[in-house]
This record gives sequence, structure tokens and C-alpha cells, in this order.
Amino acid sequence: MSGKLYLVGTPIGNLGDFSPRAVDALREADFIAAEDTRVTLKLLNHFEIRKPMVSYFEHNKYASGAKIFERILAGESCALVSDAGMPAISDPGEELVRMCAENGVEVLTVPGPSALISALTLSALPTGRFCFEGFLSTANKSRREHLDSLKAERRTMIFYEAPHKLMRTLEDMRDTFGAERKISLCRELTKLHEQTIRTDIKGAIEYFSRTPPKGEFVLVIEGAPEAGSAFTLEQAAALAESYRSEGLNRRAACKKAAAETGFSAKTLYDLSLSAPTDAK
Repeated sequence: MSGKLYLVGTPIGNLGDFSPRAVDALREADFIAAEDTRVTLKLLNHFEIRKPMVSYFEHNKYASGAKIFERILAGESCALVSDAGMPAISDPGEELVRMCAENGVEVLTVPGPSALISALTLSALPTGRFCFEGFLSTANKSRREHLDSLKAERRTMIFYEAPHKLMRTLEDMRDTFGAERKISLCRELTKLHEQTIRTDIKGAIEYFSRTPPKGEFVLVIEGAPEAGSAFTLEQAAALAESYRSEGLNRRAACKKAAAETGFSAKTLYDLSLSAPTDAK
């Protein structure tokens, strides 16, 4: 008879958020699969838990995941944890869950803290419908394509971001969503220096130009307004042409107009190329 996989949520900063049920789950498991065994060891020591651990993270998820799965099939129960928050969210645990689900192995959850849900509740933005987009790519082109695909997204959007990438991401968000789009930036959630900044993208760029970003961030951005609520396609195209007359090149003008009107930059660019009055 196979064992079970337990998904155990861990604190995102404050150890007081670790639930009694989570403590019991770690004590009762045969072994613990941890993103970083050094981080998890601190948690185990605090709660006086002694259990064998195995490393399971993004770069060894296939080799280590297969070994973990074999142990579960052999009858052992595994508690899967990440460094902070719920495993399997922006985490290789999703692969292990899939393997178990496809092979009839029982998976149980022990809910715990979640940075994305905590930030959403603090944002003062609509919470009825939202989408989680995780970490953006470090590659400029991929990051911009990801953001461009969300241009018309009307749900509240949630992203994770590292401090050293924050300014570049905010600048790309400004170019994609517009400088006036509302944003909430949460950092160091549940920790001593927890901070939530509610502003617009322009204000966020100005603030962090003066104050170097520190700590991991959760960005919560309001969704797009209803398409066509303020501009027609013809008006958006005219706005792009007005920016060109001010000296911007075609691509930059269309990108700026797109950010302000909600239309795709590619749509405006293609329309500009086909305009009969344009000699180029």
C-alpha cells in the first residue's frame, strides 16, 4: 500500500503563523521534501521536530522527484514544504503532485500562509476576480511579451518580483499598462519591516528611484478598464500619429498610445503602416 503526500504550508516570515496541524503533519511524516534543507532545518529546530529530509527544488525536481515518488509508492508518507508559503505555487511541487495524481496516490493539503493572497487582501484593489502570474522572465523580450499578453486583462493581477529586478519590471509595466494604472507593492510580509505601498505605476517608479528596493515583493495591479470605454480604434490611431508628429518613431509612438488607450501596440503599428496618408 502506497503512502501519502502532504502539502504543508510554511510561514512566509513570522513563525507564529505555523499552524498546530502543520507541526503535527511534519512530525507524523516519514520524511520531508524541502526546497532548501537549511531553511527548513531552522523551522524544524524551532518546533523541536526531528525528521530526515531530502532536497527537492527546481533544478533537481525530475531526479529527486522520481526518488521521492518511489518512496511514497513503497509506503512512506512525505511532507512537501517550500522555503515559505504553500508548496506547488510557483514551485516544482506541482510536478510531484501531478505524478501522484496520475498514479492514484493520495495527496492531502495542510493549508498555510500565502504571500499572493496576503498581498491581494492588503492591496485595496478588487479581489472578486484575480489572476496570479508568478515571476516574470529575466529576459527582456520574454518579460515584455508576457506583460503584453495581459494588456486587456480585466482581473486584478498578482506578480512576484525580486528587489534587483523591480525597477526594470515597473518600467516595462508602465510602458505596457500605462503610468496611471493602480498598483500595490507589498514587501517583507509578516516580518518586522513589512510595508505596503498603494500608488500608481508612475508613483512606484518615483518612490523606488529615491529608495532602493529591499526584500521580496508581491505586486498587485488593477485590471484593464473595459475595452473601448474611453477610446475608439480610430482615436487611438490618431493619438499614435500625434506622438509621431512630436518626434517619436513609429514603434515608440504606437507603444505609448497603446498604453494609454488599451489597444494593442501591434494593432496600432499595423494600422499606421497601412494608413493611405503615410508615404513610408
